[in-house]
Amino acid sequence: MTSSQTNPDPRDGSPAWELLLPAASAPARARGRALQEALREAVRSGRLVPGTRLPSSRDLAADLGVSRGLITEAYEQLTAEGYLRSGRGAGTWVGDAVRAARPRARDLAPRSTGARADFVPGTPDVSLFPRAAWAAAQRGVLAELPHQELGYPDPRGLPRLRTALAELLARRRGVVADPERIVIVSGVSQATTVLGFVLHARGMREVGVENPGSPQHDSLYAAAGVTTVPVPMDDEGLSIGPLRESGVRSVVTTPAHQFPTGIAYSADRRAELLDWARSVDGFVLEDDYDGDFRYDRAPVGALQGLDPERVAYAGSVSKSLAPGLRLGWLLVPEALAGDVVERKRTMDLGHPTLDQALFARFVERGDYDRQLRRCQRAYRERRDTLVAALEEHFPGARVTGIAAGLHVIAALPEPYGPQERFLARVGAAGVAVRPLTDYARARADGVEEPGVRLVLGYAHLSPARIRDGVRLMARAAATGP
Repeated sequence: MTSSQTNPDPRDGSPAWELLLPAASAPARARGRALQEALREAVRSGRLVPGTRLPSSRDLAADLGVSRGLITEAYEQLTAEGYLRSGRGAGTWVGDAVRAARPRARDLAPRSTGARADFVPGTPDVSLFPRAAWAAAQRGVLAELPHQELGYPDPRGLPRLRTALAELLARRRGVVADPERIVIVSGVSQATTVLGFVLHARGMREVGVENPGSPQHDSLYAAAGVTTVPVPMDDEGLSIGPLRESGVRSVVTTPAHQFPTGIAYSADRRAELLDWARSVDGFVLEDDYDGDFRYDRAPVGALQGLDPERVAYAGSVSKSLAPGLRLGWLLVPEALAGDVVERKRTMDLGHPTLDQALFARFVERGDYDRQLRRCQRAYRERRDTLVAALEEHFPGARVTGIAAGLHVIAALPEPYGPQERFLARVGAAGVAVRPLTDYARARADGVEEPGVRLVLGYAHLSPARIRDGVRLMARAAATGP
């Protein structure tokens, strides 16, 4: 028997039979007709697909609490109309006459561009996901997790995971990590939205964002009723003068490795930023999206370590393990802690317990540190490959932002411009790239920066594909008038 011929049991809560429950409660005179119409609609809508075997009239009548005669009459009527078919001793089945449009499950997940060479930034190499170690951790968790921990969790997260993360973040990122102020979230995106709601509730209707910066901040804060205000960057980080002039009291930053320019905020700029936050009684929202990946020297410590009462710190495993895990953390100042926890509770009652326990074990046993080292080795090799390929095929190109992260900024010599023509040529050749202008709000004077400046992601590409992609891009750029 095929899967489409499986007999749904009404006692298991199958939605197909639940459709009949309101009809079974209809007034006695209308009950038979109501049952027929409900069963007819279930077939017509595709809730009962062709080939489905129906319960016996005796069983269905007992489950619905109606007389067997009503079910028998409904079966006979719909068989006569062609909705059902039956045979003596063979039961009753959904017929093939009705051609209902079957519901189609669409997949709205972001997918590869399908380009011959895809340098779009922001994607790690998910093939590096440690399947064997993850599976071992999962088996261990399922064997040892107490039954009571499968209930509703602390909305902040499992104490075990918050404790493990506090040690990890203090050791690797230099944060001041109190497990009581760590909230486990579904990635930095949820951390951003939670903070947006909390700021809105405190009367803050605007938040500053880096310009250029991540375009996702606009929609995430808008969902919480907060408007983003672009603040320009300079060579040391966020420009403090324009920040003061903006009037905002909170600002989103990526100080360890600014996205997308790749600069690390200078020590002076970090101090100035924190002085600003104190002067306006505000907060700095630190997105440490790839702080673990620094290749030529030790990673720059998180800004949060300098003033944990003015900095809310967010991170995730999206770049180190996989975005699909939807697992991150938010370390909040004491002044925001209660509001953040309550907002997280009302959003989803807490992060999935099994996922938290699994990751806690993964961190405790050193598996996460090993994964970070593995990714660092792979991504450093790919960065070096990209820089070398750009030097070979684009002589005179200036490559910056290479000390850390998963992308670089490539400023190409003037003959490769104008930028619009360059992008058209390489796009036609099947090379997917993003210009730096895609991450910047328009300048106030309306004047665009000259030249071709690209944000090139490399983490998801093998060294061979990086070399081939740069070669293809150079060949495309050199053709045409």
